Amino acid sequence: MNYKNGNLSKQLAFIIVLIFVIVFISLGIVLPKMLIPVAEKNIYSYLSEPLKLMQSDFEKDLTTSTVAYLYIIDNQVVSSDNLSEVLKVKNTKELIKYITNTYGKFVYKHKTYYYYQIQRNGITKIALTDDLYIQEIKAEILNAILPIVLGTFLLIGLILGIWSSIIVIKIERLKEKVDNIDNPDYNHKIDFKTSDEIKSLGLAMEDMRISLKNQEEYRNQMYQNISHDFKTPLTVIKSYIEAVDDQVEDPTNALQVIKDQTEKLETKVHSLLYLNKLDYLKSSKVEIVPIDMEKLIQDEVDKFKWKRKDIEFKIILDHKSKFVGTYEHWETILDNLLNNFMRYASKTIKITAKQNKLILYNDGSNIDNDLLEGIFTPFRKGIKGEFGLGLSIVKKTLNIIGYNIVVKNEKKGVSFIITRNHK
Repeated sequence: MNYKNGNLSKQLAFIIVLIFVIVFISLGIVLPKMLIPVAEKNIYSYLSEPLKLMQSDFEKDLTTSTVAYLYIIDNQVVSSDNLSEVLKVKNTKELIKYITNTYGKFVYKHKTYYYYQIQRNGITKIALTDDLYIQEIKAEILNAILPIVLGTFLLIGLILGIWSSIIVIKIERLKEKVDNIDNPDYNHKIDFKTSDEIKSLGLAMEDMRISLKNQEEYRNQMYQNISHDFKTPLTVIKSYIEAVDDQVEDPTNALQVIKDQTEKLETKVHSLLYLNKLDYLKSSKVEIVPIDMEKLIQDEVDKFKWKRKDIEFKIILDHKSKFVGTYEHWETILDNLLNNFMRYASKTIKITAKQNKLILYNDGSNIDNDLLEGIFTPFRKGIKGEFGLGLSIVKKTLNIIGYNIVVKNEKKGVSFIITRNHK
């Protein structure tokens, strides 16, 4: 399967460049605009100080190359010699109309100018300058900040580049692992040294691979067991048919054996179909209702007690115990458990329902610890080398109605304990 190649490195490089652009815009445009009010405050202070030093007469020595002055006395305007150099204008009356406050700025012929005025004894003193100071402040800020920021971001970009390369290599390694997930010759070892989310993902993928491998092995083993379990009655049936044909077996006896084996085979087929049905039912919602467990147990005992008359059934009921589910599900559960007990019990089967817990006990032999772990696995070789689906059906059916089951070896015998799952 081909996938469209996506270059993660290019994406990360684009993001880094985009960050650079945003930062430079912030530093080159936004930051200077934020600092302009501070710079303008300095300009007004710079303009006001000389005015406070001026006496009644116009003092030319206070003029500088960046500040020009105006005196307004009895509507007569006198300007400093450098007015035309600083403001690039000779018509002083044209400037007066822009000066409306104690201090401020105005735009004249697409250029910005700043002013500060003081009125004393009928004399107005005005200091003016252009925006060269503001431009110098901007330049100084950018000259001071940009190299530092540029160097910092170059270092960050380098670090991000190295980091992204490592991430890309890890992702490519994981993709390669996925592509070879069913290849037994591929080295699936996770060798990421850093404990991060990617390593966790890799370990999870390895767990999934092992699980799939185990499932495949289990499936193959199950098919073999199913084949063996179905083959046995078919072989018996075939053998008796051949024996009757060869006239070495009584037809009546052979017919009974064939009938018994056919019923056994039919039971296995029904169990397999029911187990498959449970896999579909577990995803659907089952209507849970209260169950009359006392009546259900009595019906089951009446059904099974004739199969082995040497077994004594003991029933202990706590009438306060409550069980929920469906009658069909619980009947299936008890049918399979008691059918199992019929094969292994010695003399006693005890059923206890109390404290919302159902315990089924038989006094047969203990179950080997090696068999306990997979006792509910379908078609797994169990006690006496037999295969079966009954206990697997019990487990899945209980899960559907919200119950769990565990097996416990007693000093003598085995108990199956059914309890409701906590929500």
